[in-house]
Amino acid sequence: MLEIRHLRTLSALRYHGSLVAAANELNLTPSAISHQLKELEHWYDVEIVNRRSRPVQFSTVGLRLLQLADDILPQVQLTQSDITRIVHGQTGRIILSSECHSCFDWLMPLLNQYRLNYPDVDLDFASAFEVNPHELLQNSEFDLLITADPIALKGIEYFPIFEYESRLVLAHTHPLSRKTDITLQDLSEETLITYPVDKHRLDIMAHIFIPANVQPKQIRTTELTQMLIQLVASGRGISALPDWVVNEYEQKGWVTSRRFAFVSENGLRRTLYAGYRSEDKHKEYFAGFLQQLEKFSKKRESYYD
Repeated sequence: MLEIRHLRTLSALRYHGSLVAAANELNLTPSAISHQLKELEHWYDVEIVNRRSRPVQFSTVGLRLLQLADDILPQVQLTQSDITRIVHGQTGRIILSSECHSCFDWLMPLLNQYRLNYPDVDLDFASAFEVNPHELLQNSEFDLLITADPIALKGIEYFPIFEYESRLVLAHTHPLSRKTDITLQDLSEETLITYPVDKHRLDIMAHIFIPANVQPKQIRTTELTQMLIQLVASGRGISALPDWVVNEYEQKGWVTSRRFAFVSENGLRRTLYAGYRSEDKHKEYFAGFLQQLEKFSKKRESYYD
């Protein structure tokens, strides 16, 4: 029966032109090579290689077997490499979900860097913002959740990525931009411009308006951060965004921002976490992603301290 080892032997013979050299490459003895050739010649009842010529010459059948070797051996090598990566946790899939609409600003560069180190890992995103993301994470609907509201669940761990400040975003011409002590009453008289997500996922709603049982005068939504900033800059309303988003547009001179000083001296501070199943941290490719997050966390700068 024709086996992979026979194809490797024929390929080595063609490359080196002698039994001795081929045997050295394959870590075999010349007699072992000769025995393999005799096996093939016995099975096919025809000469495969003229061992008396220098370099060795292949018969028509031998050349056909070499064509087969050229087709099969690269696939065998590729499959063996893939299996090795799978066994050692270097390939797999990570599906991400985020409760943070603007986290993609820093997450996408991080993912691009991760792909360089783990090119065989498929990265994907959950199709939409989920209603019960922590439970879906627990049920393996996705693999990693970016959240500012960790929930204690069996088999789920949370890694603190970084602390951020949620800032009040205003047009330069807005009256509140000139006011020293901004109050909740001031905010309640304004149109709030924000993302179209559940209000409990918005820092300003979940930690300012809702606890005080107060609502803004009106809520206007947009999917795009740049459109949100444009609406604020044109005086259509106010917003609240994480510091890394605010800083970018404040540096461009489009808007200005203020600390929610009436919440605390340090403003409205939140911590972003990466939630994941405990069992996944033992997979090399997933541990590599957590390490990437940790490196990012240590380098992350503070914008308004």
